[in-house]
Amino acid sequence: MAAAAAARAVPVSSGFRGLRRTLPLVVILGATGTGKSTLALQLGQRLGGEIVSADSMQVYEGLDIITNKVSAQEQKMCQHHMISFVDPLVTSYTVVDFRNKATALIEDIFARDKIPIVVGGTNYYIESLLWKVLITTKPQEMGTGKVVDRKVELEKEDGHELHKRLSQVDPEMAAKLHPHDKRKVARSLQVFEETGISHSEFLHRQHAEEGGGPLGGPLRFPNPCILWLHADQAVLDERLDKRVDDMLAAGLLEELRGFHRRYNLKNISENSQDYQHGIFQSIGFKEFHEYLTTEGKCTPETSNQLLKKGIEALKQVTKRYARKQNRWVKNRFLSRPGPSVPPVYGLEVSDVSKWEESVLEPALNIVQSFIQGHKPTAMPVKMAYNESENKRSYHMCDLCDRIIIGDREWAAHLKSKSHLHQLKKRRRLDLDAVSATGSQSNSPDCDPERIEGESSGQHNQELKASV
Repeated sequence: MAAAAAARAVPVSSGFRGLRRTLPLVVILGATGTGKSTLALQLGQRLGGEIVSADSMQVYEGLDIITNKVSAQEQKMCQHHMISFVDPLVTSYTVVDFRNKATALIEDIFARDKIPIVVGGTNYYIESLLWKVLITTKPQEMGTGKVVDRKVELEKEDGHELHKRLSQVDPEMAAKLHPHDKRKVARSLQVFEETGISHSEFLHRQHAEEGGGPLGGPLRFPNPCILWLHADQAVLDERLDKRVDDMLAAGLLEELRGFHRRYNLKNISENSQDYQHGIFQSIGFKEFHEYLTTEGKCTPETSNQLLKKGIEALKQVTKRYARKQNRWVKNRFLSRPGPSVPPVYGLEVSDVSKWEESVLEPALNIVQSFIQGHKPTAMPVKMAYNESENKRSYHMCDLCDRIIIGDREWAAHLKSKSHLHQLKKRRRLDLDAVSATGSQSNSPDCDPERIEGESSGQHNQELKASV
């Protein structure tokens, strides 16, 4: 369903003057492809609200198709904010920059007796608006007047060296981070270097604030209304594949070629391309790197193969990202309830032919209840959880060379494909070593089946000892 067509039939309200203290901050969550932008536009039209995009790639100018921005026509139908205002060559725009600008916009929308509607798929952007969880650091200026992001500079260094330095200034945070997690290690070092206070100490202070909890500080706005659009995974996968096909039909390749020639070709010629920062990390750009860099330099057959490879990669990474977005909703909201975690109201969007009765009308009823100060008749989504679960427990898997934080995460890791693959590989190596020894000694003590059982038991003991 096109957002523009769906919203045209929705009348605009006259506003909510005098109800400012009860106006909710509406937040629409959901995986990519579930219709978040459609619902946001409809609610904005019906309630006279304004939409605040929380998408880390849509803040940049360009790549409108691949980042799935709402059209100029749709933006005219309802006021949108935080879209296409950062130069694509800027690679130092951070979530702190987003939070500072977006929170000021939200306050202004409330001040004008309107409802802010936050919608987007970048989870940590949404977190920064819901909770007081971020630490503000100051950009550094070089002698040339150029602003330098210290975190980006730190990420260029060796991960193990960074982790060693973090262990010296913030051992508590270092114990929770793996040396391979260079971004988080660099961020913790940046916090200490630019504030003189350890990252872990900042987090302790946030948790201790009134309304704070183990996952962060208190809520930033007092009346959040959280809507979660979710769909059957098989239905969503099919929808996402079709969306990629629709993007191609809408001119995706032309958009990528133009952006590549304008912004990325020079970097590639200098071997300085960076797909880890800024808009260059957008899903759908780096997947076509081989195709874009070899187009016109190889045979048509090879070029066509690389194009198909890029399309398939885009479809796969989009579906993986959708799963990641849903896991965040479940982990951040549903399985860890607390005083600072607002209820989440689920809306099933598998059947778009029933959008009006299954999505729009229930969403309007929920938001209206928040506006009037009533408890919605719809029940929030509930998820079973273990109160005794330790969410910050430390586990080290020597087999996978990974640090795992949290009981649930540890249990999931032990069942993960990557861990089971490493376990199988370890057992195979042990058996090969035993077979080599047995072929020389021909000893009955070197029975492979017995050794495999012993190897498995020994490895389980090693895992327990490493926790």
